[in-house]
Amino acid sequence: MGQSQKESMFEFILFKQDKNTGARRGRIVTLRGAIETPVFMPVGTQGTVKAMTPEDLIDAGSQIILANTFHLHLRPGEEVIASLGGLHKFMHWERPILTDSGGFQVFSLSELNKITPEGVEFKSPIDGSLRFFSPEKVIGIQRNLGSDIMMPLDECPPPGVSWEYTKDSLELTLRWLKRCKEEFQKTQRGQNQVLFGIAQGGFYEDLRRASAEGTVALDLPGYSIGGLSVGEEKNITYDMLEITCGILPKDRPRYLMGVGTPADFISAVARGVDMFDCVLPTRNARNGALLTNEGVLKIRNAEFRDDPRPISETCGCYTCRHYSRAYLRHLYYAKEILSSRLNTIHNIYFMNDFMRRLRQAIDDDKFDEFRSANEQSMANGSDA
Repeated sequence: MGQSQKESMFEFILFKQDKNTGARRGRIVTLRGAIETPVFMPVGTQGTVKAMTPEDLIDAGSQIILANTFHLHLRPGEEVIASLGGLHKFMHWERPILTDSGGFQVFSLSELNKITPEGVEFKSPIDGSLRFFSPEKVIGIQRNLGSDIMMPLDECPPPGVSWEYTKDSLELTLRWLKRCKEEFQKTQRGQNQVLFGIAQGGFYEDLRRASAEGTVALDLPGYSIGGLSVGEEKNITYDMLEITCGILPKDRPRYLMGVGTPADFISAVARGVDMFDCVLPTRNARNGALLTNEGVLKIRNAEFRDDPRPISETCGCYTCRHYSRAYLRHLYYAKEILSSRLNTIHNIYFMNDFMRRLRQAIDDDKFDEFRSANEQSMANGSDA
């Protein structure tokens, strides 16, 4: 599977595919534990999922988290983290970690960077210092971090750019991926890490196909789908997903980057996606927007001022077992730190439990029923 088992303990086992859709049930096996798929990965950009301890994450059912190469390079620096035993030890998280490459920051911080064939020059948003990210540099940083799954440097073209720009961008991303793979192989010294590829191509069908085919040709252990969470219409997202997943090999995990409403999960899983990440549950929690099976509950609303009920009667999270809506509303308006913590515990638990129920539906040949029962009620899952 790309990088052999001699180089790294990594395997994707595909148990089942839904008979009516592309929904898949699988397991990723890593040295630090197995990951049941489809799976949601909470985002811990700075080496922490905001307001959560690792124990909170485990109690909430998290199997793997995401951290960000760009931000950890800026602060505290990968050398510091490596000297303290790597990212897992540094943040007290012993389960798998996936690290993004910083490629999305090329997109989101476009006013602070300059893209060249060799890499990207960033102006640090922290102190204004100039930093240069090459494909080789990104691999080196992630080697020092010690993440289990590494992402290559890529360019995520913004929506609305021309076919010509998007073509040049995907060709640059493929050249960078080849260099990342070469550097990965050159620096392999027994670390149990794997490198995924990232398929781009914007919103042009032919370019999505070309990017996916070029990425698959490099024979990597897993594949990410990028550039589909940047403000485009949902139907376009799903069309591009169908094209890409139709090309990606069935025996490798597929990771849709940065997409994270429950409705999106259902639609993407139906097209063959296995892995997701998004800041939505943690960001919404801090804004007092709590995820439920009926959609978003806005705890700041006056109707909850003296409501003795939990966020959800059917939720088994720590917050719902112990606290009322009235208390959570009080904490939110009092600006207490505990507000973010309790709200985040609930939202992360909800996301993980949603994926657990989705996996069970695939196991039980009831994905269509699950989809019908949940898709409409979840459509407002991002409304904060």
